[in-house]
Amino acid sequence: MRVLAAMSGGVDSAVAAARAVDAGHEVVGVHLALSAKPGTLRTGARGCCTIEDSRDARRAADLLGIPFYVWDFAERFTEEVVETFVGEYAAGRTPNPCVTCNEKIKFEALLDKAMALGFDAVATGHYARLSIVDGVPELRRSVDEGKDQSYVLASLTPEQLRHSLFPLGGSLKSDVRAEAQRRDLAVARKPDSHDICFIPDGDTKKFLENRLGSHPGELVDAETGAVLGRHTGVHGFTVGQRKGLGIDQPAPDGRPRYVLSLEPVSGTVKVGSVEQLAVRRIDADRPIWPSERPLDGPTECVIQVRAHGGTADAVAEADGDRVRIELREPLRGVAPGQVVVLYRPDPAGDLVLGSAKIAATE
Repeated sequence: MRVLAAMSGGVDSAVAAARAVDAGHEVVGVHLALSAKPGTLRTGARGCCTIEDSRDARRAADLLGIPFYVWDFAERFTEEVVETFVGEYAAGRTPNPCVTCNEKIKFEALLDKAMALGFDAVATGHYARLSIVDGVPELRRSVDEGKDQSYVLASLTPEQLRHSLFPLGGSLKSDVRAEAQRRDLAVARKPDSHDICFIPDGDTKKFLENRLGSHPGELVDAETGAVLGRHTGVHGFTVGQRKGLGIDQPAPDGRPRYVLSLEPVSGTVKVGSVEQLAVRRIDADRPIWPSERPLDGPTECVIQVRAHGGTADAVAEADGDRVRIELREPLRGVAPGQVVVLYRPDPAGDLVLGSAKIAATE
């Protein structure tokens, strides 16, 4: 196969490309330039699209003996990822920009261009297992549960998965680093990328304030209705947040307060106890079924609402473009805007049933 290897400049994508070469594929490496000003992005290997990352990717491609290109996706990244991120926070929702980036950039824009150029598949360094059974994609958690990235891939369509390769899904991260060392890849010990790449200093609140300005509102006790303070915008908060609320007076029982809900129209941020964070029902929309199998009636499953952690046993039922999820046990910190992924426990590894965008919780 002709395979386009997406090379971020990190150890995972470099080893994934190397394995694609070993498998006998005709491999071409590509690095995505996602910022019009890459020099302003975080350096020191904490991001995934800096100038140094592109250089690391090129060195890895040279060592592997494969052609290498840099594709400019900066404008589309800004429109699809950054502006969506800002808009979701302005609407009182909690987005995951990595999910959006995978969906809109790496497996829509990149894959579309790869197919137009005659490639058969795109290979990435994601930790997830993918198999095609009788033409039907089956996406599962990776062997390395601590590095599993099936959550951020669960929004991919069946057609996108049919043209995707995840060579690292059956490996532990420690083994991948050891392999990179044996291959003399310079990125063998490079730290993992983390945080949001387009927020250089990691200060999400300041980033949003610079773009959305000030929209004052009140901090209100959800139980009594008492006004506890004021704020400069609901975009400065997320459901489940405990620190930095700006409330001077303690709760009557002396226990911490948490953000329970955000109301962007009125500017109200409701706060309360940790017990009030418990969610037992989730209503979600825009479902995607990676294996082309929508739920057929009430289905026992395990749901996940964040990239790492936040799982619970549940019963889910689909009705057209809506999914209703009843949790067997309460889950905290669930917010509109998050993606909920449904898994089916399976001896071969938890199978992704589908994903949807959280619209409301109870």
